[in-house]
Order: sequence, then structure tokens, then C-alpha cells
Amino acid sequence: MGIFSSILSKLGFGDDKKAVVAEVAPAVEVPTTPQLDPVAAPAPVAISEVDVVAKLEGLASAHAEKLNWKVSIVDLMKLLGLDSSLAVRKELATELGCPADKMGDSAQMNMWLHKTVLLKLAENGGKIPADLLN
Repeated sequence: MGIFSSILSKLGFGDDKKAVVAEVAPAVEVPTTPQLDPVAAPAPVAISEVDVVAKLEGLASAHAEKLNWKVSIVDLMKLLGLDSSLAVRKELATELGCPADKMGDSAQMNMWLHKTVLLKLAENGGKIPADLLN
């Protein structure tokens, strides 16, 4: 599992997807006549929206350390209980396609990484205010 997948998991992305798939996709009997055999396709499942800010604010309020997850990728990762070391952040940046010119400067990489993680969370059904995405 990649680091971004760990972030998704920690925030509860996909928690209810398995249950929804089980409810939506009952066992289907396939007719035995060749001309009636439909190509079985899984039923579409709506992406459930995850309120990322509410989850992170809840975690932050219960955390002993004051973390500024809204601007810091290090604090965001710490809040989720993930390793926030430079090596792990570089691995995450590589996983998400960080431009090579930003990889050599940890400050630029961190800013790119924070913005990209929030954008990717939004792309995956995360509810994130526009001011955090700019």
C-alpha cells in the first residue's frame, strides 16, 4: 500500500464502500443460452463524500501537540499518525509525481506536497474548502 493510500485510509476513505458494494451487487444468475449471456459489469457505486476538515479538526482537538495541518504536510502526517520524516515525504512526493526541480528543495517540495495531497483528497471524494486548495 502506498503512502497516499495510507492517508486515504486514515481519513476513512472507502470505509463504507465495501458495505455499499455488498448491498448493491447481489448474486446474479447468468442465463445458460449463449445469445442471452450478458457481460457482467459491477454496479456503479457513488463515491461517498468525506468531510476531511471535520475529521482533521477532530483529530487535532484530541492531539496533545498543536499541529498546523492546514499549511504543513509534516503536521498533517503527524496528525494522521504517519511517519513524517523527510525520506517518507520524498517517497510520497515521488508517488504523487512531484516535479524534479522541487524535490531538491525540501521547503518547495513540502508546499507542493501539501497542496497536492489536499487536491488528491478532493479528487477522491474529500470535502475540502476552496481556500485550502489554492
